Amino acid sequence: MTAYDRPGDGEPLVLGVPRAALRPSPVFLGLVALFVTCGVLAWQGAGNVRLAVFGFVVTGWLVSLCLHEYAHAVVAFRAGDRSVAHRGYLTLNPLKYSHPLLSVVLPVVVVLLGGIGLPGGAVWVDRHAIPGRLRHTLVSLAGPATNVLFTLVLVAVLRLVAPGGGTLEFWAGWALLAFLQLTASVLNLLPVPGLDGGNMLQPWLSPPYRRMYDLFAPYGFILLFALLWNPAIGERFFGGVFAVADLLGLPSGLYALGLDLIRIWRP
Repeated sequence: MTAYDRPGDGEPLVLGVPRAALRPSPVFLGLVALFVTCGVLAWQGAGNVRLAVFGFVVTGWLVSLCLHEYAHAVVAFRAGDRSVAHRGYLTLNPLKYSHPLLSVVLPVVVVLLGGIGLPGGAVWVDRHAIPGRLRHTLVSLAGPATNVLFTLVLVAVLRLVAPGGGTLEFWAGWALLAFLQLTASVLNLLPVPGLDGGNMLQPWLSPPYRRMYDLFAPYGFILLFALLWNPAIGERFFGGVFAVADLLGLPSGLYALGLDLIRIWRP
């Protein structure tokens, strides 16, 4: 089959799937539009600035979640799994995710309450359709790689553009988005069963360890919370994240202000 095929009376196909399955959804485009609108209002300091920063950070985080999961799906699609297209994962529509509560609602709640970029398990990949262990690892790596890229771009823009204009509130929200991407990068790369970091290693495990991994994978989120709840582990983890943020030149006072601004229920 060629890369592009057109059946006699149907919709054009790309790699065997309808082109509509590859277009960004109106839901995603709406999120992007709201993100840009809130960003402009925060930049100008127009109206209720705290509400603008709240919308800017929340929609920005949701857009990054969509792109994180899209990265998983598009790499899986290129590796041979066509089911991700038929499930709507390549449209960037968060409502198509297999667990909207875990993938969208819970991460946003954790952002608002704890200021942590929590990873969300969202897209289901047909691993049997993907040959080779390296491809499986690349599928799992694709999501965290987007978070790392976002972190570097957001920090670079903050350091290069921030002195040139905009309000303090806008850049506080921007810095918070960068910090959220940083925490998401680190959390997603942890070798915890069920998370991306663990899934990157799973194909390379011996059969007995792989069976043990698959047994614990559904409880990855619970295991993650248990680890971070431990004072010694949690302190070291966040200490490491803060150290990386300082190394990148991300001002701690600025993203702390951003976190305070999005908690609009506080006076």
